[in-house]
Amino acid sequence: MKKMPLTVPASTSHGSFLYSEVSTDLDALEADIAFLGIPYGSAYTPDALSNDQIFAPDTIRRMTDRVSRGLERFDFDVGGPIYDDRPVRAVDVGNVPYDLEVPGGGHFARAEEAVRKILRAGAMPITFGGDHGIPIPIFRALAELGGDPITLVQIDAHIDWRDHVNGVHDGLSSPIRRASEMAHIGEIFQIGIRAQGSGRVEEYEAAMAYGANIITAHEVHDKGIEAILERIPEGGRYYITIDADGLDPSEAPGVEGPAPGGLRFHQCRKIIHGLVAKGRVVGMDIVEITPSRDVNNITSIIAGRLAVNLIGAAVRADYFEKK
Repeated sequence: MKKMPLTVPASTSHGSFLYSEVSTDLDALEADIAFLGIPYGSAYTPDALSNDQIFAPDTIRRMTDRVSRGLERFDFDVGGPIYDDRPVRAVDVGNVPYDLEVPGGGHFARAEEAVRKILRAGAMPITFGGDHGIPIPIFRALAELGGDPITLVQIDAHIDWRDHVNGVHDGLSSPIRRASEMAHIGEIFQIGIRAQGSGRVEEYEAAMAYGANIITAHEVHDKGIEAILERIPEGGRYYITIDADGLDPSEAPGVEGPAPGGLRFHQCRKIIHGLVAKGRVVGMDIVEITPSRDVNNITSIIAGRLAVNLIGAAVRADYFEKK
C-alpha cells in the first residue's frame, strides 16, 4: 500500500490562509509560522467520522479576505500591518488526510509527525480543526521542544477531562485528560468554563486532583481578563487551545455545543496578547467550528482574527528574530 503523505494541499479555491505560500514538503520546511489543518478527529461512532467540522479548516482559509483584505493594510487589532514589514515567513502546509481504508485512518500519527517536523523547523504551528480531539497529537508533538514543562491554556465551555467515550480515548471530550498524562505538560488553565457538557463529577474531581486551574466564564466577566492573566506565571512557554464554543454564541454561533455567557472576542484577544507579553506562545489551535451552523461565516472569521492577533503580537515581541 502506498504511504500516505503527512499533509496535502487544501481543497479550496482559496488555497492558503492569509495569502501564504503553500508547501507540504515538511522535510524541507523553511518557515517562522506554519498554518496546518487537521480536519478529522477520533470519532466515537462510525457515522460521526464525517461531521461538519471537517470542513472548518478550508472554510477558514476561504474567509482569508474577510480576515485580512491585504497584508499591507493597517490592522487596528495589532497596531499596524500584520507582519509589521518584517521578513517573517508564513507557510500553509495543508491538511492532514484521513485514510478510509485503514482502521482509525492513521491520521493522528501523521498529525503528530507533521507538528514535530514543524517544530523541528523552528516554526510556530497554528492549527485549524476539526473537533477538539485534534489537539491530542499536537500535545504529544510538543515533547519535541524539550526543556521545562509547557503551560496549557484552554478557552472552552467544557473541561474535556473524559477518560474515554465508547472506548475511544482520543476523542473530543478527552484532550485535557490526555494532556494531563504527558510529562512535558505542566500547569493547565481552563478559561471560560460554564454549563455542563463533559463536566461530570468524576471528570471534575480528576481535574482537581491534577491541580487544573478551572476559571469559569462568570469569573472572567466579574473579575476581568487582567485578573485572570495575573494567575498565569510569567516567563513560561504557553500552548493555547481554543474551542469555538468557549466564545459566547452571540459572537461565535457556528458550534455544536453553544452555551450562553461565554467569552467575547475581545477577551480572547486579550488573553493571546497577554500570554505573548508574559513569555513565549509555542503554538495555538482553534477547533469545533461547524460551518453549516454558522451565520455569515462569522465564527470562521473570528478564528482567523484570533490567529492574526497571535501573529501580530508575536511579531512585535520579536519572536521570530530570536529563533
